Amino acid sequence: MVRGLPDLTVYDTFPKLLLHHAAVRGNRPAWREKDFGIWQTWTWSEVADEVRSFAMGLKVLGFQRGDRLAIVGDNRPHLYWAMLAAQSLGGIPVPMYQDAVANEMRFVLSHAEVRFAVVEDQEQVDKLLEIKSDCLTLEHLIYNDPRGMRNYPQPFLTSYAKVQELGRAEQADNPAFFEESVAQGKGGDLSVILYTSGTTGQSKGVMLAYSNVIMSARGG
Repeated sequence: MVRGLPDLTVYDTFPKLLLHHAAVRGNRPAWREKDFGIWQTWTWSEVADEVRSFAMGLKVLGFQRGDRLAIVGDNRPHLYWAMLAAQSLGGIPVPMYQDAVANEMRFVLSHAEVRFAVVEDQEQVDKLLEIKSDCLTLEHLIYNDPRGMRNYPQPFLTSYAKVQELGRAEQADNPAFFEESVAQGKGGDLSVILYTSGTTGQSKGVMLAYSNVIMSARGG
């Protein structure tokens, strides 16, 4: 154990580390983002609450351990929280390039057998709608930015805020589920699938366990 770091044999997944930091430094800043020139700050406790509510909302929608959740958008807090939410339920996030064309997305979504996708905005929604009929496992499409989405009637489309609303209600009815689900995770579990750019051939999915990523971040 490195001095000043949590015991990584105990806190061996990112969701476990999140809950640890929320418990020991809950009021300390964890995340910052500049929005319209103004810095927005979330504490560790606030981030844990955001992740918990989204995870519980995914549970309501039928997300199960082992499911893959695609992430498409810029590097923004809500998309990282969606990754943590999927991991908290034993799922695997699959980040995708936000500037990828629909055909490139089709391959990744099909190859990774993605059931859920979280995207930033209308532009990404339109690209996924174009290829959804070819992606046989894709069932749910969740968007973060509601601008321009008013006239989209597809029943499989849900806003990020709505998923969190569902999650908060589920958390009230089933308060122990989230922590119990996080506790089931192990360092050897698959944490993420990262697809290469495909510049020299077909894109390939790189599968990384929590232990790989955490040790790399630690410098080990």
